[in-house]
Amino acid sequence: MGDRHAHSPEGSSGRGGVNDRDLPSGGVTIYQTYNNYQLNTIGHIENAYFADVHHDETTSGGSNPVQTAPGCQVVSEVDAILTPITDASYTRNRKISPPDSDCFPGTREGVIKGITDWADSPVLFNADTPRVFWTHGYVGCGKSSISQAVSQRYGRKGRLLGSFFFYRNSGDRSRMVRFAVTLASQMMAAIPATKSFYKAAVEADPTLLTRGTSLSTQMERLVYKPFSAAVKRGLIFKTLVQGPFLVVVDGLDECEDKLEVKEFIEHLLDFFKRHPSTPLRFFITSRVERHIKECLNVAGVRLDDLVAHGSDDDILTFLETSFRQRVEKDPVLAAEIQSSGQWPTRDDLKTLVHHIGGSFIFASVLFKYIVEPSEDGLTPTTRLPLALDMNPGLDGLYTFTLARSQRLHHFSNVISTLALLFQPLSIAAITELLGLRMFEVLHILVNLQAIVHIPGTDERPVTFCHTSLRDFLTTESRSGSFFAPPSHHLYLSYRCSLVQDQPEGDKAAILYGLGNSGNHFEKFARLPPCLQGSFLQTVDALYDLILARSQSLLHFFDIIWTVALLFEPLPIPGIAQLLGLQASAVSGVLTSLQVIIHISSDKSLVSFRHPSLYDFLTTESRSGRFFAPPSFHRHLFYCCLALKDEQQTETAATVYSVVHHTKHFSFFSSSEQEQLAASPSPQTLDAFYTLALSKAQHVPHFSDIISTIASLIVPLSITGVAELLSIDLSEVVQVLVNMQAIISSTGNNDLPATLCHKSLRDFLTTESRSGPFFVSPSYHLQMSYYCFTLKLKQLLSKNQTAASPATQYSISYCHDHWMKYSHPTSGQSFLTELEKLSRLPNQTLSYHLFSFTRLFFFRLEWGDQHRARSQQAFRNLLRCAEFLAQCLECDPAEAGLGDSWLYKGFGVLGVDIRSHSTHRFEVQQEQAMALQCIVDRMSTVIRAKRFSMEHPNLPESQTLIDNDIFVIDKRIWFWTPMDSFLIGYVSEYRQK
Repeated sequence: MGDRHAHSPEGSSGRGGVNDRDLPSGGVTIYQTYNNYQLNTIGHIENAYFADVHHDETTSGGSNPVQTAPGCQVVSEVDAILTPITDASYTRNRKISPPDSDCFPGTREGVIKGITDWADSPVLFNADTPRVFWTHGYVGCGKSSISQAVSQRYGRKGRLLGSFFFYRNSGDRSRMVRFAVTLASQMMAAIPATKSFYKAAVEADPTLLTRGTSLSTQMERLVYKPFSAAVKRGLIFKTLVQGPFLVVVDGLDECEDKLEVKEFIEHLLDFFKRHPSTPLRFFITSRVERHIKECLNVAGVRLDDLVAHGSDDDILTFLETSFRQRVEKDPVLAAEIQSSGQWPTRDDLKTLVHHIGGSFIFASVLFKYIVEPSEDGLTPTTRLPLALDMNPGLDGLYTFTLARSQRLHHFSNVISTLALLFQPLSIAAITELLGLRMFEVLHILVNLQAIVHIPGTDERPVTFCHTSLRDFLTTESRSGSFFAPPSHHLYLSYRCSLVQDQPEGDKAAILYGLGNSGNHFEKFARLPPCLQGSFLQTVDALYDLILARSQSLLHFFDIIWTVALLFEPLPIPGIAQLLGLQASAVSGVLTSLQVIIHISSDKSLVSFRHPSLYDFLTTESRSGRFFAPPSFHRHLFYCCLALKDEQQTETAATVYSVVHHTKHFSFFSSSEQEQLAASPSPQTLDAFYTLALSKAQHVPHFSDIISTIASLIVPLSITGVAELLSIDLSEVVQVLVNMQAIISSTGNNDLPATLCHKSLRDFLTTESRSGPFFVSPSYHLQMSYYCFTLKLKQLLSKNQTAASPATQYSISYCHDHWMKYSHPTSGQSFLTELEKLSRLPNQTLSYHLFSFTRLFFFRLEWGDQHRARSQQAFRNLLRCAEFLAQCLECDPAEAGLGDSWLYKGFGVLGVDIRSHSTHRFEVQQEQAMALQCIVDRMSTVIRAKRFSMEHPNLPESQTLIDNDIFVIDKRIWFWTPMDSFLIGYVSEYRQK
């Protein structure tokens, strides 16, 4: 709107004019101080209302209590349901919710009379009178002041149904989303009889209050019908006597929802066609914009061009009164004028009127420019000639005012930021966002008081006195050296991203950064290349910052490199299918990168918001650790092959695989291409895996490393793999370097190395396909042993330091690997597998204890009574006892573990038994003697080490042996190796 500033001088706006009896005793305070700067805030917009529908009431359309016309009540219960915008009506506090506009006393009287004559015309026998009145005009010609005056007049009369003052860039006040419910709330406050009809409509259809309901439906059922019903119930007599009700809609051009604006107007006109006798009028003001003119420039609407009324006389009245009041209140100025004669002269005033060109807002700003003090030391009498010589129009004032701060450091940065912000921020938030110091920002703004409002506190937003200043700053042909280049959006995107990492910073700045980093980047990305300027350094810093935040997400590098290297974009499900990942994992990574990656929906194609991101990711000197290596094309090649071989139904990913797999193939070396091309088509994927594995099979520990990575239950870092296998990190890295086409590793050893595609695990675990690279299910026994070794070391360590990732993995998944180990067909085969473990690098105690615990429970978990009676079962028992004896005979100082393991529960040691089996052993004499020998060995060691023969934690009620039957129940989880020895010890004496 053009009239977003007071027309009255020195604080008269909002009071319908100022005279002596309006002023408090002692006069008004003209000057205030802010951080030791002298400011004049009289007449300024004290604050601007900006909001977002997702924020609380403070920022989303209603921080002020509802103010109503005399005689009206606030319908608080209904308001709680409707959530109206409480500072959109004419009763709002205009100091904090602009526009702060009102007609200066004695001005616009003819215009207002024409509006009131129309609004007061009777409904009956007056079919030719339009029900809609549209006043239009340019910026600053006084539209909002007239809307305010009309609203106040009909509010006092009790005939104002509602008013809504749109304001650009102010959340829901610049949208239609809460327009209908706000008018409905005001209507029920003005006409309580409509409340019951409104409630009936909502009870019949609760979706009326949701955002999924169209604007026309909401207006029809929440406003028009309740009003019409109240009229029929008895309100008709009041309207016949006093006249129809009025709705005032100001600044309709400042509503961002252009389609909804058209819907509102078209439905409004249709309603009056259907109900011409409804005692209701709509007064609308706006600039002449195409979408509004197309709807309102029709029959049934009264048009009024405000410019045609000629406001020069009104502006002259305003200036004469304003200068006179100023002289009366400033004794220094009055004394100066007394000695020099009339000031300003009649000719001076006429020259000013000519310069102002009919703009009331310019008149107000220009008046303040002349009379307000500033650092230049000029007095009002010396500044008036400068104003008389100024070029006509607002641009001259803006240029002159901005020039006063142009020499200051950071001026361009601050003023461009103010022009391009999506919502205003406080001085503190601007300082935080730009990484400046408070005084640097304030020093720039102090000289701009005539056109920029500086609030009284650091927490309230800085706003332009008029939105035309933003238009000026963003139009290069008008602003020249003050132009705010649209490429500045990139810098703001970077700063928004940076401020998010400062949790102790200004909350408003952090919230703004979270909500608008992507919006600023989108604005930059849509610019034509010629307007993007030189941005390489800033955009690289932004990309590095955004990517670094997400790099710890699972599959991050695979996903971002895939998006970078695809020959045509795919949707999220297509990327997931190609990589063999869950769509949720892909969506999680890409959603975290929405500032720089465009995703409108799961079905839409994923693309970079700006082509510079592709250049960044494919240029190692710029992207560093985020560099998408050309070798990743190999990975994409076999992903394509996997989809081709599976012969799935046609999807975006399968079509891509057929069309583009050869392009990815071109990144292989010529010798690799020849080898792969020679394979028959159905086995191409297997041949690829075989070739990739054969390149690394000569490297030490190749088999263990590939088998471990394939067998891991969750990914483990490269460092963790080395620790788990007890081999040097360099040896693991050497193997992975030779398998980079099929094993994904970023070069950071603290991040996981993972199989590049799920089909590789299928290949490795299918012997008929993988041959010499087959990973047997029995390898899980070996994995369980590796985990057991690390877990035992952590459990018995005297220095309880934080567990490493490999140890944490071992503690979590030791038993899972044991359960994944395929059940052997016999105890002998199980013993054979255990013997193989003895050839691995190990600690003697770890091996014997692992073998003992696994064999001890082998029969309990998998045996039945028939096999328990077999001779093999007893041989297993003897071997189990032998392992326990060997554990006891180990050096207790080995690795500093001591003998504390004797009293650690089997569950703590990693054996999780849930058995209720009962096993009976038929023992022969020679077998009993063999068992006796082993028990004697254990007894000797225990006595030598002076261990108690009784377990201190063994419950008295627990029966270990009953008539040669071992009774095992769920308490076995708490058994210790000492308990198992006691079983053998008691058995010995039972045999005797």
